[in-house]
Amino acid sequence: MKVMLINGSPHESGCTYTALAEIEKVLHEEGIETELFQLGSAPIRGCTGCGACFKMKCNRCVHDDDSVNRALKIAEGCDGFVFGSPVHYASAGGAITSLMDRMFYCGSRIMRGKPAAAIVSARRAGTTAAIDQLNKYFTISGMPIATSQYWPMVHGNTPQEVLQDEEGLQIMRHLARNLAWMMKSFAIAKEHGIEPPAMEKEKKRTNFIR
Repeated sequence: MKVMLINGSPHESGCTYTALAEIEKVLHEEGIETELFQLGSAPIRGCTGCGACFKMKCNRCVHDDDSVNRALKIAEGCDGFVFGSPVHYASAGGAITSLMDRMFYCGSRIMRGKPAAAIVSARRAGTTAAIDQLNKYFTISGMPIATSQYWPMVHGNTPQEVLQDEEGLQIMRHLARNLAWMMKSFAIAKEHGIEPPAMEKEKKRTNFIR
C-alpha cells in the first residue's frame, strides 16, 4: 500500500512539509510506503475548461507543461492521499488549488474510492476555511475522508515553531493512523470481494434554468 503526500507549499522544507513529515513517519511505522510530491515554486496553470481530457479519456490533462500529469501518474499507483497546503488569505495556496482543479477534473477515475485527507499550516487563522475548501474535492469525487481528533492543522511561522505545536503534531499522527486503518480495512474488503459502490450510469446533470 502506498500514500501520496502532496506538499502544496512553495517552500519544500517549510511548515507544511513539517506536518507532512510527521504523517509520513507514522505511515512508515504502519508499514505503508509513501511518496512525497513537492509542488515547489514552479507555476501551475489553472484549468481552462477545454474538455479535451474527457474527449481523450486518458486521465491526463491536455496541457503537459507543468506537474499535473506527473502527479496523476503517481496517483495511479497510490491507495491513499494527503494534500497539504499553507493558508493564504483564509484559503489553500494558489498552486495546489490549480493542481487539484485539474487533477480531479481530468483524473477523478483515478481518485474515486481511495481515502484522502487535507492538512493545512498557518501562522494564526484561516485554517478551517482552507480545510473545508480542500475537502470538497474529496466529497465530490467519492473519496472517504480520513479524520483525526481535531481539525487537521498546525500553527507556526517557521518549521521550528510548528515542532512546538504539540497538539498539531499529535493531530497529524492520529490522522496518519486513521488513514492507515482505512486503507488496510479497504484492502481486506477487496480481498473478500467487497468493492466500492459503482456509480450509476448515466450521470444526471439537472439544469434548473427553464
